[in-house]
Amino acid sequence: MKEYAVVFEKTSTGWSAYAPDLPGLGVAGPTYDATEKLIREGIEFHIEGLLRDGEPVPEPTTRVAQMPISA
Repeated sequence: MKEYAVVFEKTSTGWSAYAPDLPGLGVAGPTYDATEKLIREGIEFHIEGLLRDGEPVPEPTTRVAQMPISA
């Protein structure tokens, strides 16, 4: 099993998400939960398409960390 980093961003109409290691994959939804479901499904669909087309599946290399900052 591979684990891909996903970035979630709040928008004026809900949430968006993308996986930096999977170029071209991005989703948007009205809620965080809906967007999380969409990106999970999107990653699976994206990888299935790459495999079907004989393309390499990128390895997950992006790391995400929360940085506590005193401001």
